[in-house]
Amino acid sequence: MPTADLERTPPWSWREASTRLAFLTGLWLLLTGADAGSWVIGGPAVLLATLLSLRLRSPVAWRWRPAGLLRFVPYFLWHSLRGGLDVTRRALHPRLPIAPALVYHTLRLPPGPSRVFLANTINLLPGTLSAELQDSRLTVHMLDAALVNVMELQRLETRVADLFAVSLE
Repeated sequence: MPTADLERTPPWSWREASTRLAFLTGLWLLLTGADAGSWVIGGPAVLLATLLSLRLRSPVAWRWRPAGLLRFVPYFLWHSLRGGLDVTRRALHPRLPIAPALVYHTLRLPPGPSRVFLANTINLLPGTLSAELQDSRLTVHMLDAALVNVMELQRLETRVADLFAVSLE
C-alpha cells in the first residue's frame, strides 16, 4: 500500500499554529484594509478560525509531487475550458443534445486525500458532478455519458495519482 498518501500527521505544533494565525491575520488585514476598528470582530474571528483549522485538519498528511502539479494544472485548465465550451454549445443548441446519466466508476486510487481530491476536481469540471464517494466507488453525474467521457474520467484519475505520487491499484 502506498505510504505517501497515508502518512499520519502528528498533533499540531506551536509553529503550525503560529503560521496559521499569521496567515489568517494577514488575510484579515487585507480584507479590511488594516482598519483598526475591525479588530473588535476580527480578533475573535481570527483566533476562532485558527483554532478550528487546527482542530478540523486532516489526520492524514498528503503531499503533491511538484512535477505532477506542473503536469496537472495545464491539464485541468484545458479540460475546464474545453468542458465549458462543450456545455455552452449543448445548452445553446436547438435540440439540446444531452444524454445525462450516472456513471459508476471503480476507483483505482488508494483511500485518502487523493480520492477526495479526484471527487472535488470532477465537481469543478463542466458537465460533471460527483454524486457519491463510497468505499472504492465514485458515482458521477455526466451530461453525456459517452465512452469518450468515461475514458476521460480514467485519465483524470491517472493525473491525480501522478499529482499525489501514488500508484493506482
